[in-house]
Amino acid sequence: MNMVANLAGYQITDQLYTGTRTVVYRGIRSSDQITVAIKILRNEYPNFNELVQFRNQYTIAKNLDFPYIIKPLNLEVYGNSYALVMEDIGGISLSNYIQKINHNKIHKSLPIVKFIKIAIKLTETLHYLYHNRVIHKDIKPANILINPDTKQVKLIDFSISSLLPRETQEIQNPNILEGTLPYISPEQTGRMNRGIDYRSDFYSLGITFYELLTGRLPFCAEDPMELVHCHLAKQPIPIQEINPEISLILSQIVSKLMAKNAEDRYQSALGIKHDLENCLTQLQATGQIEDFELGQRDISDRFLIPETLYGREKEVNQLLNAFERVSFNKTEMILVAGFSGVGKTAVINEIHKPIVRQRGYFIKGKYDQFQRNIP
Repeated sequence: MNMVANLAGYQITDQLYTGTRTVVYRGIRSSDQITVAIKILRNEYPNFNELVQFRNQYTIAKNLDFPYIIKPLNLEVYGNSYALVMEDIGGISLSNYIQKINHNKIHKSLPIVKFIKIAIKLTETLHYLYHNRVIHKDIKPANILINPDTKQVKLIDFSISSLLPRETQEIQNPNILEGTLPYISPEQTGRMNRGIDYRSDFYSLGITFYELLTGRLPFCAEDPMELVHCHLAKQPIPIQEINPEISLILSQIVSKLMAKNAEDRYQSALGIKHDLENCLTQLQATGQIEDFELGQRDISDRFLIPETLYGREKEVNQLLNAFERVSFNKTEMILVAGFSGVGKTAVINEIHKPIVRQRGYFIKGKYDQFQRNIP
């Protein structure tokens, strides 16, 4: 608690959370005696990127006014960094809440009715973010607060959120990818040959739902590249096979959210909400959930062109076959030629998946005809 004891205008009363990069305290604002949460970076000398991300969560969240999104109150200069002052709802993370209510149980999951009520609030939040063109990019139980008494739910941490309707993720070392590796979407890995849009949050929401219902993550691996491969190509064990008490329809909702291709997921948060409300209505009326057709109200109000590569099956297969051959200690070189903009890069990017599967390396560079003086 001594770290922020000298933050002018605030009296620190408690330490709420300690992470690898940040620390969160509870304190009292001297000017009006309001209880607040104060988040600071642990690094005394943060780099430029850390400062940008920290400021980003304040810049984005201050313009969002929704009951299920945490409200930032101020961004104070603190030493070489910032202190983010937020409203305090007396909440704990959803991951800690599950541990608390299941402290004597082997399987740590949420009761079905309680889960659906929280899930509906989260889908309403994603619908609000969608209309404000915000992609959160880090949906997970640790970033969802719940007050144990009032059951008030708040989404937090917009540090890597984007205000772009769509963006492209470059290939990076899996240890430095944006987001939390067990929860990121396939397109967030940069190895999917697909852009990131609002449906990326649906995938992370699906993994969050999976964990809340089963008490475990769908993919577990020690090696980061193995985890990336799981997101790209492996199918998780269906929820109903892990816990037969969970209805088939809930299991299917989560599986639809976790589809590898964004086109196969829900296309709107309202579509998810409608199906969850149908489940809740049936459960409260009869105590069980009968099967129904998913996505009956799942309609996107945006015109989205599927990011599928058409008419290049032959060329893609040639590249994939060549990669399979060289994976057996052979050496080959393939030249891909064509006019500018014809889709050479899109074809080459299709080999990202098998490269991840074989633990290979993808190295790329560019020769610019107008900047030949730059190597």
